[in-house]
Amino acid sequence: MPTLQDCVQLNCGVQMPLLGLGTYHLHGDELRCSVDAALAAGYRAFDTAAVYGNEPDLGRALRELLPRHGLTRADVFVISKLDPADHGARALDGCLRSVERLGCGAVDLFLLHWPGTAGLDPADPRNAADRTLSWTALEDLHRGGTFRAIGVSNYTPPHLRQLLSACRVPPAVLQTECHPALCQTELRRACGEAGVALQAYSSLGKGTLLRERQVGALARECGRTPAQVLLRWAVQQGVAVLPRSREPRRVRENARVFDFELSAQDMTRLGALDCGRRFCKRDPSCVV
Repeated sequence: MPTLQDCVQLNCGVQMPLLGLGTYHLHGDELRCSVDAALAAGYRAFDTAAVYGNEPDLGRALRELLPRHGLTRADVFVISKLDPADHGARALDGCLRSVERLGCGAVDLFLLHWPGTAGLDPADPRNAADRTLSWTALEDLHRGGTFRAIGVSNYTPPHLRQLLSACRVPPAVLQTECHPALCQTELRRACGEAGVALQAYSSLGKGTLLRERQVGALARECGRTPAQVLLRWAVQQGVAVLPRSREPRRVRENARVFDFELSAQDMTRLGALDCGRRFCKRDPSCVV
């Protein structure tokens, strides 16, 4: 079972668990069931977003379930993200709507979900201007205590450098697709140099990497599941992960990533799968 020691300290001083539950496409009783299993298995971070449409469901589930597990709101780390449709002048209102929908007080980490504004062409220069306005709103809410930490999602190295050159508060986290088939070497280097923690989504390649021959062979050698091997590859490098599952059994299995270690040779074998493959359809590199 993970413990509070399995955390990364963010550049703002906040501790973020390395393991969190992703909630994309989970709603209602299905989300509640996954959250219940996750709390029992030791998960202490939960990730949502305005565009997922389940912020109220997650907030309700945590309010109902935390006492049943002997926990309080202070024991968990809640993450949400700004709707790209609210980039720019509408960012402050969009942020506050997320806070209200979650209904859990201060949000532990709030991210800009996408570098572009919904409805704008990726090459439109207004994307950059809107990002700047949105980040200012996050900075103000962070300074006021509404957000304990702030960050970005789906930013590329150029997006990150642009933000770092002009911000008052640097991002604490960059959440992006990352797995052995998309190691994000340049982005991870940029984050490391800037003191920004990397948090991975789609660690299992939307299920495709579970069937990868090298992953399966390594899992058999380790006596682990392919999912555990893929998640361990990330957390062993200090990369936080957000696996999602509708099945309580899988939620519990995915938590078992802190009681074994991959050898240097194992890590090299997995890293050799890097081919720049994205399993998420949208590519942020086309956004100016």
